[in-house]
Formats: sequence, C-alpha cells, structure tokens
Amino acid sequence: MQLGISTYTYGWAVGIPGDFSYQRLNEQGLLDKAEQLGVRLVQFGDNLPLHTLSVDRLTALGHRARKQKTGLEIGARGLTDDRTEQYLGLCKKLRVKLLRFVIDTDTYEPPVATVIAILKNALPALVKTGVTLGIENHDRLLAREFAHIIEQVGSNQVGICLDSVNSMGAGEGLHEVVRTLAPYTVNLHLKDFGIKRLPHLMGFQIDGRPAGQGMLNIPWLVEEVSRYGRCQTAVLEQWVVPDENREATIAKENEWAIESIKYLTGLRFSV
Repeated sequence: MQLGISTYTYGWAVGIPGDFSYQRLNEQGLLDKAEQLGVRLVQFGDNLPLHTLSVDRLTALGHRARKQKTGLEIGARGLTDDRTEQYLGLCKKLRVKLLRFVIDTDTYEPPVATVIAILKNALPALVKTGVTLGIENHDRLLAREFAHIIEQVGSNQVGICLDSVNSMGAGEGLHEVVRTLAPYTVNLHLKDFGIKRLPHLMGFQIDGRPAGQGMLNIPWLVEEVSRYGRCQTAVLEQWVVPDENREATIAKENEWAIESIKYLTGLRFSV
C-alpha cells in the first residue's frame, strides 16, 4: 500500500470554507510538501477543487508530478452525472487512476437509489479509462448503506474511500465501520483522533492528533483493509486543533504532518 499526503493533510493551509483572506497553499505547494516529506503520492480533495484551475495550471501540475515521479489522485464533492463526467476528464488529463467522491454538498443530498444510478451510468467510462471511483464514507449515510451502494453497482471499478473518523458523525464506531466496509475499500484516509470529556462533564469532544499519537490503531486498520487486496493507497489526513492564530495553526499543521509521516513510514507502507 502506497503512502501519500492530501489537501486534507494541510486543511488549514489550503483554506477552510469562506476564508480567502490570505495566500493559501496551492497545487504546486502541495507537490513541494510531498517532495520534502519523501512521499510520491498526492491526493487532491474537494477543498482544492481541480475543476476550478486553468488549463495552464492543470498542465503544469501534471508535468511537475510526472517529472518528480509523484502519483496523483483527485477528488470531488457532489456526485452527479455531470460532475462525474467532468472529473473523469480530469483523470484522463492528469493520468489519474483513483477518483474519490463525497456524495453530498451543503445543498445536495441524493437518495441512495440516485447514487446507485449515477454510479452505474459512470461504469462504461470507468471501465474504458481504467479509473477506480471511491465513495467516501461521509457522515449522512450508515456503513451498511455505503456497502449496499457498492453491492448494487457490482463492479470492481467502484469501491469505498474509507475515512477513519467520518462515520462517527453518523453514530458509528470504527470497528463496526471497518468490519462492514473494509472488503470494498480502494483508498484509505488515515486520520488519527482523540476523544476527551469536556470540563463541565456534559459531553465529549472529538478532535485530531498526529498519526500514532491518538486513539486510532493504525497497524490494525491497515492490516484489516489489506486483507482484501483492493486498497492500493493510503493518505494522511489531519484534523489539526487550531492555535491562537492562523500562522500558528498552519505551523502546527506542518509539524504534525512531519511527525505523522515519520511514524507512518515505519509501518507497512511504501513511499
């Protein structure tokens, strides 16, 4: 399984929704990060939507990635026929073989039947291009619903992008989610986390930790997913707890990434 980084490794530096008041980490900067960390895989998520880049920037991205021998994976949010077709075109342009999708947007939550129909419509193009589409387990649907989608589509070209924390938002624990979705997993999001009781004792808070320093049993997770032989890549994602200002938060995010990749490269990953 190849290890890589993502735009969600540097979520604060890439930019959070609605905050465009500073010079954000762009696609070339992310390739710089990969080079500095010694990894050869970069996944672009919906927080840096590639369909908004100019043709020149996309061309430069593909050229740079090939020159430094860095594989690319791309992702989008909002699973529709048009958006799927658009991103398959980007896969072709950038020589990408994994396309990760979050189904929903803030204003779009299609029923499961619609999701299945869209994925079936995309199958001929996926087969023709050799692209695998991974649906991310976000927090509206339960793991069994994601499994149902994949079973109904019935193709190895469609699987699950398994995130280690997202399903907590749907009230599901990691072991339950992994037991259900590991057989379909084509891409893994490694996001370590901590859970602590709030000072007033009325509830818990879930937030991020550097990889290997939280509650996520990463060796176990990798072993469980690897058993099925479908998952070829794993990318580091981070929920970095914000500091007193943006600059300090971004600096912490960078430190966490260095610590996390150092830990992860000691496991069963290739770089």
